[in-house]
Amino acid sequence: MTDQMERKRPDKDAQSGSGLLDRLERGPVICAEGYLFELERRGYLQAGGFVPEVLLDNPEKVTELHREFVHAGSDVVEAFTYYAHREKLRLIGKEELLEQINRQALELAREVARESGTLFAGDVCNTNVYTGEGSGDTVRAMFEEQVGWAVDAGVDFVIGETFSWGGEAIVATQVIKDAGLPAVVTLAMHRHPQTREGWSAEETCQRLKDAGADVVGLNCSRGPKTMMPLLERLRKAVPGHLAALPVPYRTHDDEASFQSLTDPDTDSLPDDRPFPTALDPFTCSRYEIADFARAADELGVRYLGVCCGAAPHHIRSMAEALGRTPPASRYSADMSKHAYFGTDATLKEEYRAYAEEL
Repeated sequence: MTDQMERKRPDKDAQSGSGLLDRLERGPVICAEGYLFELERRGYLQAGGFVPEVLLDNPEKVTELHREFVHAGSDVVEAFTYYAHREKLRLIGKEELLEQINRQALELAREVARESGTLFAGDVCNTNVYTGEGSGDTVRAMFEEQVGWAVDAGVDFVIGETFSWGGEAIVATQVIKDAGLPAVVTLAMHRHPQTREGWSAEETCQRLKDAGADVVGLNCSRGPKTMMPLLERLRKAVPGHLAALPVPYRTHDDEASFQSLTDPDTDSLPDDRPFPTALDPFTCSRYEIADFARAADELGVRYLGVCCGAAPHHIRSMAEALGRTPPASRYSADMSKHAYFGTDATLKEEYRAYAEEL
């Protein structure tokens, strides 16, 4: 174990890290994810590698998005350290920036969390080098350095996310718990509802619970329609707090993951697939996200959010579906004043009568 991992937070019980579990006992906690896709859409991050160099090149844009998600209703500010790990930085020849980029991400998130009174989360993710137990030591070292920096930054808890290998998720859980922090650990189930080892979601989540994870569940890959059946199975099989953070895309039984979606209406797709830069036609409306939030809440899922593809309006819709009125609700749609479709008595009848022609 590294020196970093030996530095446990002495005040963890007095901080809001334990507050995550307190909040979950009182009701849902919303965590906005999706930084990669949103910053790529805005022109500050390159699709493919998805390395978050924006943290160093345009840090103000990351801070801005943190604030937008909080404004929309997120209870958590998650440090943008997804894919800020050693393997991704090695691929672009910038491994020497590893510590700098992680500490920058944590500092930006901490600033917004503290100013807004939200929970401050660290993040580790799929390493893309795990291939089974034989690679466990390599990924453990990668997790230890990232979690060590998160401990230094004073995070309230650490998220381990987007694991398609159950064994990798277990290693992440162990590292987070060894650091003395609450762990939210989620799996990415792709087209087939098993991990790369062949474990079911239920078996894997139970193994994560046994390893000490405080919240377990699913994130990424699947949209609301194809994630919900797995959540229903998880709720029956796994006690305790569950997490659900789908991608906001219309996946379906034949194409259960957003990577597997096909678009027969266009012949201009790179590599003949919409993922990751031509998913626009499949985007869920805010109302579909609201429906998912209500259904997951009724199922007893308490840690909720939206993953790759999320925008603030999705988070606002999720918050409102749970009965909240975040600051962004001031600007939620009110069609009563619309020139053609409105109902306000002062609107011109000539315009309202013309609505059917639009």
